[in-house]
Amino acid sequence: MNFTHLFAFYEVARAGSLSGGARRLRVSQPAVSREVKELEGRLGVLLFDRLPRGVSLPGLSQEHLKIAASATLGVYLVPQMIAEFTTLYPKVGIELTVTNTQEVISGLGNGEFTLGFIEGPYDEARLHAQYIGSDEIVLAAAPAYRQNNGPLLARNLAAQTVILREPGSGTRAVVECAYQRAGLEMVPSMSVSDTEAIKRMLVAQQTMAYVSSLSIREEIARGELRTLEVADMRIERALNLVWLKGRSLSPCSQAFFELAREHTANAKGRFPVTLNVAHLHS
Repeated sequence: MNFTHLFAFYEVARAGSLSGGARRLRVSQPAVSREVKELEGRLGVLLFDRLPRGVSLPGLSQEHLKIAASATLGVYLVPQMIAEFTTLYPKVGIELTVTNTQEVISGLGNGEFTLGFIEGPYDEARLHAQYIGSDEIVLAAAPAYRQNNGPLLARNLAAQTVILREPGSGTRAVVECAYQRAGLEMVPSMSVSDTEAIKRMLVAQQTMAYVSSLSIREEIARGELRTLEVADMRIERALNLVWLKGRSLSPCSQAFFELAREHTANAKGRFPVTLNVAHLHS
């Protein structure tokens, strides 16, 4: 083993960055980077996670996995994956945080989470993504909701009483994007951060809400809610498993990733990945 490789690894680890290690060694950064890559190649392992701000040693703990998921995925899809994973790997502890898409992405960036499940847009320059399916965003109401005669049009909905999730949620971002692409602005009558609360409001009030189709499957089956067809707009969104670029996946993270990919393969043909906004009627 080359002592120069080891010394470069040691100083980069101490400094927390390639540039810092280069300063300690009094050589150029490309030279230090080359030494570290050669050592990684000889050992056959990744020694450092290359992060936006410096580097860090890959995590050595394989017994704990921190996952974050946006509200829809965290409540209606990810728990099933976790149940299957813990059956296969009972010694791995999992911590699941359910929040909105914006907070999931923020937590990945600061190292709070290893993996994230999101349904909204994301920065492809910062995150890797694995598609795991798609979900339609539907307009929902109580069965007794009185709809005006004639087709329901997107341009009319923009001025009616419609509930949306809070700013920062993937559901809201996709709805707003769809309306913007159609040349419209969706201004909700109310913003609510909890999907279950929205569903209760729909049952109790004469109002409508854009919600995930995943989130109302049981209510539809029991006849407590129904969907309203918007004649000139259909909204679907991709569901993704994401992680920070430059950060390696530990063995348990990689195992969970493979489980998610298996779900994707099983879901093919049932979850088309599209964002389909039909042309508005003239």
